[in-house]
Amino acid sequence: MTDVTADSAQVPLDAPLRGATFGQAFSRFFKKYATFHGRASRSEFWWWFLANAIIGGVLYGITYTMGNPMMVNENGVPTPVWSVAFVPYTLWVLATFIPWLALSWRRLHDTNRSGAWWFIGIVPFVGGIILLILFLLEPKPEGARFDR
Repeated sequence: MTDVTADSAQVPLDAPLRGATFGQAFSRFFKKYATFHGRASRSEFWWWFLANAIIGGVLYGITYTMGNPMMVNENGVPTPVWSVAFVPYTLWVLATFIPWLALSWRRLHDTNRSGAWWFIGIVPFVGGIILLILFLLEPKPEGARFDR
């Protein structure tokens, strides 16, 4: 049986890391912050998706429990608590948007599609479903053309 950590250290950042663990996916996400070339394996993509859902959900939950922007105190003054609680969530979204876009782009490369297919997600109603299906597809060896 081979040691996974030894194998993952030998995988270049352009190549997808098949069978990535949660920690490896999280680490590679930030190492490849704005890298749009190369490929990302399904495990890299979906482990990050889970991590982002958990972190974003917790931050949003904290913001939601602090109230909403229309809350006012007994004197009719808007409460600033929501604004303060919203800052970490906003910073998280801003800090992870470009790498999320890059990871999505690389995941599409792994299915032998141009990263520009990401824009299909903008189409109302069906775009997100089509993009989800593309993210779920098996990797194709022809996708190596996107490696450097």
